[in-house]
Amino acid sequence: MPSETPRRRRGAGRAERKARASGSLAQSAPYITRKVPTYDVLDEAGLALIESNADTLLDDVGIEFREFPEALDLFRAAGARVEGERVRFPPGMCREIIQRSAPKTFVQHARNPARSVQIGGDATVLVPAYGPPFVSDLDNGRRYGTIEDFRNFVKLAYMAPGLHHSGGTVCEPVDLPVNKRHFDMVYSHIRYSDKPFMGSVTAPERAQDTVDMAKIAFGDNYLDPETGKPRCVVINLINANSPMVFDNTMLGAAKVYAENGQATVVSPFILAGAMSPVTVAGTAAQILAEALAGMAFVQLVNPGAPTVFGTFASSMSMQSGAPTFGSPEPALVMYAAAQLARRLGVPFRSGGGLCASKLPDAQAAYEAANTLQTAMLAGVNFMLHTAGWLEGGLVMSYEKFMMDADQAGMIQKFHAGIDLSENGQALDAIRETGPGQHFLGCSHTQANFQSAFYNSSIADNNSFEQWQSDGGLDAAQRANQRWKAALDSYEAPPIDPAVDEALLAYIAERKASFPDANY
Repeated sequence: MPSETPRRRRGAGRAERKARASGSLAQSAPYITRKVPTYDVLDEAGLALIESNADTLLDDVGIEFREFPEALDLFRAAGARVEGERVRFPPGMCREIIQRSAPKTFVQHARNPARSVQIGGDATVLVPAYGPPFVSDLDNGRRYGTIEDFRNFVKLAYMAPGLHHSGGTVCEPVDLPVNKRHFDMVYSHIRYSDKPFMGSVTAPERAQDTVDMAKIAFGDNYLDPETGKPRCVVINLINANSPMVFDNTMLGAAKVYAENGQATVVSPFILAGAMSPVTVAGTAAQILAEALAGMAFVQLVNPGAPTVFGTFASSMSMQSGAPTFGSPEPALVMYAAAQLARRLGVPFRSGGGLCASKLPDAQAAYEAANTLQTAMLAGVNFMLHTAGWLEGGLVMSYEKFMMDADQAGMIQKFHAGIDLSENGQALDAIRETGPGQHFLGCSHTQANFQSAFYNSSIADNNSFEQWQSDGGLDAAQRANQRWKAALDSYEAPPIDPAVDEALLAYIAERKASFPDANY
């Protein structure tokens, strides 16, 4: 990166002040209510064919539930054929189990009730990226994530008006031991944000720790006063080991959350060509089969527990074997899977700003834009990986996070649809202005100019001379200034000191129970 000149420093100061001014937590709604129709790629015959093929896979091939006898017992009792760890399902069995009890929509409650989100129906919830072991920024480059990075991304998500959720493993804090880091991660979501969050799934006991910490955080609000049952306050990600396998770690975590009335996203993880067929229709059928089996398991554990049809499907280079993103075939898979989820009657999760680029550059921008727009038009209800994803999910990038969060705001604006009110029709403006004149000074423009168009916090739309005067920064450099200014102005949401004390006491007691208690 070029050394900074005095002119650059003066420009950076102006940009930082502007970033601070636009970095408020103002948020028009806790989630998006879509007013734009979904984009459907399959007709009735196509949907019926893929559903039939999924039933064929479930019946003829089956799904393996490895090292988890409880799943085998549940499916056997429900009427499936169990041979070793392979379960074969009669046609329609999984669908019937799911449609009998799984909710079409549900609310994930936030610590701040004003930030609770609806998942399903016409709602879209935008969620940060999940799972990267590395982080990067322009100043320090690519490196392993730390708990400080984790807290930073929780804070940035909290401050981003276009993001509705705190997410889960926003990066792996590898400076903490694997068997204990989930305590610090869950605590960070609770303490540094008041948006909804995701729980740990790396072991059943870690899922239970998440539930126990959520009970402390929500206190009397954890149970529904009318039913006496737990409210949904945590959602988690359960991946199938595609093709056609669920392992005991994922099943154990799903069981804990389902038993406690918490939500599970059952999501096949597929790189087409390696983990599914190379065709769109074949991949869609396999995704449906795997998701049906996983969601049926959740409903057998606890009928009525919230569950989400998830998918992560991408393509791969048939020359190198590397995953590819932003390409047309995964877009078609996502559109098809979204239609299948709506027909099944459950919420749908898929990916957001995916890319394979190693830098927050043009490749990152166009690949992310392609996947974000597909997810937007597909009607995704829970858009995981909306912000920060870089290098095929290996890296959580500070600059890419800010660029994607800006795009999230655009998605929210687009989904508001066309304003057909009297103000939206703007006939008075046209009458006042008349032929051959401009609209800049008319009363309608003066009344609406602040909110008329989306104002990007990253893009530079000034003249060349003004851009040069402000430092001649590219988008990544502007995003670099933006995340630093945001963190500098961060203020933690309030929390009851007694709740915070109880959480810290729980964490200390649980950590002390491990053999390496002095770590």
